[in-house]
Amino acid sequence: MEVNSRRRSPTYSQIVGKLWFSRQRRDGMASQSPLKAKPLRNPGDSIDEEIRRLTDDKLPEPFFFASGFALLAMMEWFGYLTHSPRHPILFTGVALVACIVAVWRVWRIRGRYKQLKLGRDGERCVGQFLERLRDGGGQVFHDVPAETFNLDHVIISPHGIYAVETKTFSKPSPRAAVVVEGDSLLVAGRRPDRDPIKQVAGAARWLSDQLETTTGKKFSVRGVVVFPGWFVEQRTPRGSIWVLEPKALPAFIENEPAVLASSDVALAAFHLSRYIRSEVAKVA
Repeated sequence: MEVNSRRRSPTYSQIVGKLWFSRQRRDGMASQSPLKAKPLRNPGDSIDEEIRRLTDDKLPEPFFFASGFALLAMMEWFGYLTHSPRHPILFTGVALVACIVAVWRVWRIRGRYKQLKLGRDGERCVGQFLERLRDGGGQVFHDVPAETFNLDHVIISPHGIYAVETKTFSKPSPRAAVVVEGDSLLVAGRRPDRDPIKQVAGAARWLSDQLETTTGKKFSVRGVVVFPGWFVEQRTPRGSIWVLEPKALPAFIENEPAVLASSDVALAAFHLSRYIRSEVAKVA
């Protein structure tokens, strides 16, 4: 699932946390971390950040908005009942409009929250399937930040380098399937708003260019789109982009011929991990 990874403004909770830690540092209570490098990212980290932004910033806004006008209406009714010159009907109408707007905004946030949560859980399930590739000498990275997007998973193994895009959609019926024909696909008979094949092809090109820049060597990267929980029907021979169920991906990779020496796997993995840590440090 693609998530815009451009630098975002910090949430209210992040600002409060940074102020608290700076206060502890001034008071001499804070100590240095023993970790020499930032940890790598986990599956769905970008989506988790989107969920936190919704719950920390977006969700409280409509409640404060509506409660402010409701308080005004209560004050007007109090003045009315105590025979003070007030306008309760006017303020009640304004408060009702504010409540309707707040409910509408909460409903929209709720839909976005469910969508993000589904995408995050799908990325985590795929990440668990991919962990078995480490036993064969592969390296697995999750939620790799790029320029204006993120790569859900990157696999660097003796059998090649893979950029994996996870697409987690709700199923309209148990028999709904993903149908792949050539360079196009249909999800439950409908074409997705954004073409996953073109999306992952762009991600694979970016990863290849990034590795060439940092290592000085040209690595071929295959794009893969996976659909957790969906049956994938391949009606034409597979092209350069694979469209698969997550459970099938490890076996597909292991059945590919070995094309990278262990030294090349280590080289590419080292430079990619260093890039990820540098990106994490920028937003810490």
